[in-house]
Amino acid sequence: MSKRPLILITNDDGISSKGISSLAEAVLDLGDIHVVAPDSPQSGMGHAVTIGEILRIKSAYFPIKGVTAHSTSGTPVDCVKLAIYKVLGRKPDLILSGINHGSNSSINVIYSGTMSAAVEGAVESINAIGFSLLDHDPDADFTNAKKVVRQMTMEVLKRGLPHGVCLNVNIPKISEGEELKGIKVCRQAAGYWEDGFDERKAPNKESYFWLTGEFTNPDKGEDTDEYALSQGYASVVPTQFDLTAHHAISELNSWGLT
Repeated sequence: MSKRPLILITNDDGISSKGISSLAEAVLDLGDIHVVAPDSPQSGMGHAVTIGEILRIKSAYFPIKGVTAHSTSGTPVDCVKLAIYKVLGRKPDLILSGINHGSNSSINVIYSGTMSAAVEGAVESINAIGFSLLDHDPDADFTNAKKVVRQMTMEVLKRGLPHGVCLNVNIPKISEGEELKGIKVCRQAAGYWEDGFDERKAPNKESYFWLTGEFTNPDKGEDTDEYALSQGYASVVPTQFDLTAHHAISELNSWGLT
């Protein structure tokens, strides 16, 4: 058996996206690479799992030589679960998710299929990192992103992560000829989406709605992911699946609940 780390790669943009092939290319020599990814885009699926429909998985073509790949009909979290329990036959040493086309900083982490795959890794006690590039172009330039991917992957393989923690890594879009300023460890900015719905009419005159919205960030802290990205740095936010508001427990206890 290979003594190289077993690295599972997944995403939410689908197995044919440029981001996932760029991710695999960046770490190709760091371990045995196995891709299990959705057969179609699954953006915004969050931590959804498939429970009311069947799941399909099959061998898939992948453009990077030396990578074994499967595609599934499920969500990113489904991909992680299927990989662990049906494809790999054991837990991988590391899960890498991405590289997402678009930001997963601030509140976006809640909705992100990319990051939910990484969080599922943390649930399974597997070191995991989610990567996102702030560029929605299907043919985006992943040159700087691949450098960050490689550095962060090497560090996590060497050092590991605290139990229950995965990393949310976002990389800014850098203009041609410019260099990434560096990598900063940050907290998640307290931004949010002001949602809207664009009402449209189908040919039969029936109304339907298209989700729109504008991202708002009132958090002006210089220790946030949004600030780091705005200054040309990649942001790294340690992320956990424990959603308990620990600071509120004492207040609720003061209510005298019985």
